[in-house]
Amino acid sequence: MNTGAEQRQDTSERTVLGASNMQISEEGISLIKHFEGCGLEAYQDSVGVWTIGYGTIKGVQEGDQINQDEAEHLLQEEMPEYEGYINEMVNVPLEQNQFDALCSWVFNLGPKNLSESTLLRVLNDGKYDEVPEQIVRWNKAGGQVLEGLVRRRQAEADMFEGKKWEKV
Repeated sequence: MNTGAEQRQDTSERTVLGASNMQISEEGISLIKHFEGCGLEAYQDSVGVWTIGYGTIKGVQEGDQINQDEAEHLLQEEMPEYEGYINEMVNVPLEQNQFDALCSWVFNLGPKNLSESTLLRVLNDGKYDEVPEQIVRWNKAGGQVLEGLVRRRQAEADMFEGKKWEKV
């Protein structure tokens, strides 16, 4: 668990994307679970997308129901897809906490938003210190600023910086 008390890894210890295939840590999964919540019955999210479990949207229909084990399984099954987007689009080294924050971001916002974002351009230019500012800009759904997204983006920004995110 990254409590923010640990020293950031030396740059030479960063994992070079392309050379390896990073995976989200339990801390990253915890952030996603915290902000997605777990709905065992299909519901429409803030923009009307049918959702179930910890944010699963693929193939979800009104009336669908799952149990807790199925919700956990769905999340675990989906993560390689979202890890892949980060591994494919980011061309600079990342620390685990940075990768985790980006996985949460892309899980919530999707790969198209990442591919077209200033966030990705800034990151791929190696401007790590500017990334948190870019993360927090994405706080709207349906054109409206949502408090839950404000908190989630701040938590992701904090995680990216290696800070404690749980109290956001």
